[in-house]
Amino acid sequence: MHLFASRGLDATTLQSVADVVGISKQAILHHFRSKEDLHEAVLSELVNHWQRTLPQLLLTAGATKNRFDAVIAELMAFFTADADRARLVIRELLDRPAQTRELLSRTVRPWLSSIAGYIRIGQERGVHRADLDADAYLIQVLLLAMIGTATCEVTGVLLGDETEGRQRFSKEFARIAHTALFTPRHLKPANSRPSNKESHES
Repeated sequence: MHLFASRGLDATTLQSVADVVGISKQAILHHFRSKEDLHEAVLSELVNHWQRTLPQLLLTAGATKNRFDAVIAELMAFFTADADRARLVIRELLDRPAQTRELLSRTVRPWLSSIAGYIRIGQERGVHRADLDADAYLIQVLLLAMIGTATCEVTGVLLGDETEGRQRFSKEFARIAHTALFTPRHLKPANSRPSNKESHES
C-alpha cells in the first residue's frame, strides 16, 4: 500500500515490493499473478476495511453533537492510523479515474445511500439542516478527512509542526462537519450533557 500510494501503479515494480518486504520477486508471483493483481488485492483490502468500519461509524451519528464528535474522531483515527490509506485513495482518484469510478460505484455507493437516508430522517426531525445535500455532504466529509490526513506531513508546518497541525486540523474538521450537519439548536458545547429526551433518542 505504501509503494502504490507514494509512487502509483505504473511506477511501482514487483521487485521494489519484494525489496521492501524482504522476499523474492518469485515469491510474490507465487501468490499474485502480476503487479496488477497485487494492486487489486491492496485496493480490495482497503475497500473491505471501509465496508466493515466506516458505515458502522457514520451510522451511529445520532441526535447529539457529543456523539457525532466521537464518530468524527474515529473517522479521523481510521485515516491517521495509516496516512497511506488516504494517499492511495487520492492517487487512485487522480491517476485511474475510470477504474476508481467503477470501484466506488460498486462498493461505496450502496452504504453511502443508506447513510444519506439516515441523515434525511434527521432532516425530517429538525435535527439536521434542511438545506443539506446528504449525499454530497458525506462525500465532502470523506474527502476533507482524506486530503487533510494525506497532506498533513507537509501542510502541518503551517500550523506549527506535523503533530500540532494534525491536532488542529482534526479539531477544525470536526467543527466544520457538525456545524454543516446540525441545526443551530442542536449544536451544543462538547462538554454539555444531553437532555433526557436526547439521551433517549441516542
